[in-house]
Amino acid sequence: MREVVGVLRGGPSSEYEVSLKSGASVLAALNEGQYKDKYDVRDIFIDREGVWHAGGIPANPDRALQGIDVVFNALHGEYGEDGNVQRLLQTLGVPYTGSGPESAALTFNKHLTNTQAKKLGVKVAHNILVNADDDLDARAFELFRSFPHPAIVKPVRGGSSVGTTVADSYHALRTGLDRAAAVSPVILVEEFIKGREATVGVLDHFRNEDTYALMPVEIIPAPHRSFFDYDAKYSGETTERVPGNFTDEQKRELARVAKLVHSEMGLDHYSRSDFIVSPRGIYFLEVNTLPGLTQESLLPKALHAVGMKFADFLEHVLTLARTRTRK
Repeated sequence: MREVVGVLRGGPSSEYEVSLKSGASVLAALNEGQYKDKYDVRDIFIDREGVWHAGGIPANPDRALQGIDVVFNALHGEYGEDGNVQRLLQTLGVPYTGSGPESAALTFNKHLTNTQAKKLGVKVAHNILVNADDDLDARAFELFRSFPHPAIVKPVRGGSSVGTTVADSYHALRTGLDRAAAVSPVILVEEFIKGREATVGVLDHFRNEDTYALMPVEIIPAPHRSFFDYDAKYSGETTERVPGNFTDEQKRELARVAKLVHSEMGLDHYSRSDFIVSPRGIYFLEVNTLPGLTQESLLPKALHAVGMKFADFLEHVLTLARTRTRK
């Protein structure tokens, strides 16, 4: 008898479209590949208003999950990646892929993540918090005079660089605060570290290692983009080099920190950590507990580089979700 896998996608976040694509990739790989006879795969869609659908029909979560043996969580952003849906799935007793609610909530908050990383001895950029309901004109004036520039202005919660701005002038800083405030009630203003962007995927219980680091990916945005923003991530115009053109020492350090963050922050199954490799050292930026799984996404490219098929990755993660105790 085939196991029933519910693929959870969509959701009430700014990363709705990316989640739809990630979920579509998972559905296609499990329905068309070598595992199609092992799994009965069902599309569980959550619309922008947070309404669950099963078989195209609106349903309460418990009804939508009826008969589901394990959930592949392909949600991104708020609700799907911040601990809320994880808490719901645990309450309903449904196994699911990805990290648990406490670790998800911690790492979805960039400031808390960086604070924890700093305690682990990891190099992070200098940053400061701004409340969205502050007098943003006054805060922008104060920050422009006192904070190192250029700066990165971003929502403290969220992913895919939604609402993120590189501020190299007072006008850009003021505009950036408004953009971030539209996404999150708390804004993170962070020192801009000039260097090369890198990301490292981590996979649990792979190749005889409890925590296995994939090859670092070097991200080279198009010349007209100042950083790896939302459009650069999903437009297909960015160059990704796997493995990245880093020294052996840099590769070892990137892998060490990615594994350390994954383990010490209690993450499960897989994650992807982002970095800047600069002349001043390697800076940790953030960790993604449910990184994108679209055709343009970085984790599938890193998996391919070590000879792991995408469908085999899905099978591996689903097996972890069903059989392993959470951290």
